[in-house]
Amino acid sequence: MKKILATLAACLIVLGMHAQISQEAYKTWHQNKYSMFIHFGLYSELGGVWEGKPVTRGYSEQIQSFAGIFSDWYGDTALRFNPTAFNADSIVALAKEAGMKSIVITTKHHDGFCMFHTATTDFNSYDATPAKRDFVKELADACQRGGVRLGLYYSIIDWHYPYGHPISSHNCDFVTPEHHEFSKQQVTELLTNYGSISELWFDMGSNTPEQSRELYQLVHKLQPDCMVSGRVGNDQYDFAVMADNAYPEGALQCPWQSAASMFDETWSYRSWQKRGDVHEKAMEKLRSLINVVSHGGNFLLNIGPKGDGSVVPFEKEVLCEIGAWLKENGDAIYGTEASPFREQFEWGTITRKGKRLNLILSGTYPADGHIRLNIPERTLEKGDGKLATYIQRGNEIDITLPASAYNGETIHVLTLDFDQPVEPRPTNIITGITTLTAANATPNYSYSCFDYYSNYRSTVSYSWNIQQNLLKQMDLIYTEQEVGKTIDLTVDGTTYSVKLDKGNTRSLQTGGVTWGKRYLCGPGSGLFDAPSVLKTDLQNPPARGQQWKETTQEQDEFPANILETYFVMQEIESSRAQKYLIEIGAGNGVEVYLNGRSILKHLNPYRCTFRTEQVLLPLEKGKNQIVLRLYNRFEKKTGYLLRPAKEQKVYRQEFNLPEAVSGKSHTLTVRQQGLPSQHTDTELSNLRIRPRKIAL
Repeated sequence: MKKILATLAACLIVLGMHAQISQEAYKTWHQNKYSMFIHFGLYSELGGVWEGKPVTRGYSEQIQSFAGIFSDWYGDTALRFNPTAFNADSIVALAKEAGMKSIVITTKHHDGFCMFHTATTDFNSYDATPAKRDFVKELADACQRGGVRLGLYYSIIDWHYPYGHPISSHNCDFVTPEHHEFSKQQVTELLTNYGSISELWFDMGSNTPEQSRELYQLVHKLQPDCMVSGRVGNDQYDFAVMADNAYPEGALQCPWQSAASMFDETWSYRSWQKRGDVHEKAMEKLRSLINVVSHGGNFLLNIGPKGDGSVVPFEKEVLCEIGAWLKENGDAIYGTEASPFREQFEWGTITRKGKRLNLILSGTYPADGHIRLNIPERTLEKGDGKLATYIQRGNEIDITLPASAYNGETIHVLTLDFDQPVEPRPTNIITGITTLTAANATPNYSYSCFDYYSNYRSTVSYSWNIQQNLLKQMDLIYTEQEVGKTIDLTVDGTTYSVKLDKGNTRSLQTGGVTWGKRYLCGPGSGLFDAPSVLKTDLQNPPARGQQWKETTQEQDEFPANILETYFVMQEIESSRAQKYLIEIGAGNGVEVYLNGRSILKHLNPYRCTFRTEQVLLPLEKGKNQIVLRLYNRFEKKTGYLLRPAKEQKVYRQEFNLPEAVSGKSHTLTVRQQGLPSQHTDTELSNLRIRPRKIAL
């Protein structure tokens, strides 16, 4: 996983745009870092077994769906659900021993069975079972006694509610108006009857933008400082949630969380699960915790109690081993910020707090036994001295490690104390008069979505770090696609609003471009999120089980199921390196790969069936490969457009700063104004900025 740089300050700026969450509430949530997830419900009684046979398909908490159990048969499970071994105070004590600062419990999963006493349905742990217990209330009280924060998981999908959609294979159906009102009633109960709630962890379903907004606003009306998870949909969130057991690919400028199960195969209790070695699992999950925190996120690690309510001994032992490590090394985790470096280190990773860097040796021993870090304008005052020797030569810190630093049964931490905080470092410093483009920018990412399946890493702005003695004049160059947009151009912390007009038209000097054969492939994955690198050719199609098929159509439309992805591949021969303008079109979402790397990716507006746009390609001399990835989330058909632009022209607009900015180093950032949310893709990949040299 690539390094992630997400500072607390950047997150607070994003949160400030929502305004409901206080900075203090966010800071507490962010700095706690590590929480317990509990999947516990009616499904726990079955333990992944139906009619005496293990159900090997799907998560065990969704056994009703994957085993094809009739609703009344599944409901009868409640008649014997009596988890006498569930002890909320013991759960809280375990969380504290594990070093976890909060607990998130499933109040209702997809089966619709409520683990709290609700007036909305008798399909709950108090009215439908011999237990006659409100488990959410018990845990809420225990958390208050134990000084642990409580969060609540709530599934929007509900297979038991009569006016909701029936069980589907994807659990991401639309939400009927009746179902939406039902959810609002239950959320109101949860946020009224159980004290202070740190986060509401929505899951699945596919809300309309209006439904997502209503749920988000309802939460903050009832509890203003309750953090809302991204799975409520349509960018109405306080923190993004990655896909199950997944991590983001690059830097995030929003609060985020990774949720992980003990075993990728299931979240709830599975009686026949092969659990393996406790120490190996503890080290696996500890490394995940370290990875997430060093990248600026929070980690939510799940346990699945048995049907009797007891914690699986294996899972308890794993948590306790991680907790023992945190008792020794917790200062490197709690209250820290992401590594100031974007580089990925084989030796491990880094967190920072104040003037201290924590070097966590969670990787492999470096080949030459040295860790070298470039940290300009900072003086090393102290290294912890236990496992290493430290030498500073100018900007470089040279750390010599003995092999014993990676021996044994634990992960060691080194600390470096400096004379002042080590701030995040620019990844790409541009010298000389160079055109600033998306290719040489540092993209700033958030997460945007309609729902779980469309959740993806969106580019919310572009930044450049340049070296130029004086900065005053610059040219903005863009295509017809950007005309009429208003951008925020920030120069060294001062933001200017610039409307992109038709300015001066300039024809691109194109020539020697030959379009080759075109191929179509699909359907593929139903997830919009995908790696930023795609290697494909005729022998290696990108969609599993599919093949490339030649097509002569530059524009086509065809039937498609929801949650399907199609690919169009086009070879272009160019006689030289040049800028070349094409037109593309797609439905719910689109991504463009040029020579294997993603250069454009965004969802289109909600329920947009087809949208065309221009893309400025930086072609290389020789063969170039374009791959258009088409995403269909909602519709019964999809299609594509891929052709040269009718006019190879761009626009140039002069922009002058009110006063020349002195100094050698400058930071420029651009983002589009007026987007639906702060997480929406800025769609400025065509924009180029050319600073001018000022004659002295």
